[in-house]
Amino acid sequence: MNGDFNAHQSIQDYYGKVLASSADLKTSACCLTEMLPPHVLAALKSVHPEVKDRFYGCGSPIPPALEGMTVLDLGSGSGRDCYVLSQLVGATGKVIGLDMTDEQLAVARRTQAWHAEKFGYANTRFVQGYIEDLAGAGIADASVDLVISNCVLNLSPDKPRVFKEIFRVLKPGGELYFSDVFSDRRVPRELAEDPVMLGECLGGAMYLEDFRRLLAAVGCPDARVVASSMLSINNPALERQAGNIRFFSNTVRAFKLDIEDRCEDFGQVATYLGTVQESPHFFDLDDHHHFIAHKPMLVCGNTADMLGGTRYSRHFRIIGDKATHFGLFDCGPLPVNSPDSSGAACC
Repeated sequence: MNGDFNAHQSIQDYYGKVLASSADLKTSACCLTEMLPPHVLAALKSVHPEVKDRFYGCGSPIPPALEGMTVLDLGSGSGRDCYVLSQLVGATGKVIGLDMTDEQLAVARRTQAWHAEKFGYANTRFVQGYIEDLAGAGIADASVDLVISNCVLNLSPDKPRVFKEIFRVLKPGGELYFSDVFSDRRVPRELAEDPVMLGECLGGAMYLEDFRRLLAAVGCPDARVVASSMLSINNPALERQAGNIRFFSNTVRAFKLDIEDRCEDFGQVATYLGTVQESPHFFDLDDHHHFIAHKPMLVCGNTADMLGGTRYSRHFRIIGDKATHFGLFDCGPLPVNSPDSSGAACC
């Protein structure tokens, strides 16, 4: 971006001054594009109306099995997801919301006492800061079990630094679980620096292949898409500006694990025990791993590590180790030898 354009200031102005509520959005990009799971819907009923009215998000980046966890929400805004998480982590868990916008933080903070009284405990903390500088916001190394973000990472002018910081603060085996806007090609500078395109989460959309490279650079070669849908801008003027670029709302999960850049076959088997309270009958790791309770399923080495080396380990039985290698594992939606495969792991 050119030296005269201040992305942080543009975003602060857009979310602090231009938008008074979600009704002021000029596109449908920053709108929910997937069905909320029942446990999230139930928790939303106990969130203050003003907080919900100031929500700008494109997905539902709230995974299950969070009791007692420490969760960091990047770009927490008015605190909607934080107050949902507050209920899901329970009284023994902690939720940290980080945002750079005064107006959004004011909404989140003035409803803290209201939510604490409703929940029967206080476990939320809101800090002002930049998602590129979590150390400056006081977030220590290896201190967080889960990092979430809802349509915010695209707003950053320095995404490599954001992902480096995320994996710094995650504990070993910790999880990044976020929803955001992606594109099928790189967004040109004139769109990336347009205040409306940027504020509406389109100008900073991550090109899918660049995102893969960003995660690989911080030691995460295998991120999983949980849900994906193509976005409609629903604004003729901005659609003309965007031209042939296709935008997607993706929910993605990635773990802080020592895993490989391809899915390798070691003959391992994973069985979901049906013990995640929010999902007793099945567990979806991603868009192509649907575990039916008590049914053994062949998995690649990376998938075995994602289930056995994280907080999900108590909910799965993993049989086998990595003593014997059988070559590549057909782990993705496309066969590993398909000419249409991108060559990525299980993305």
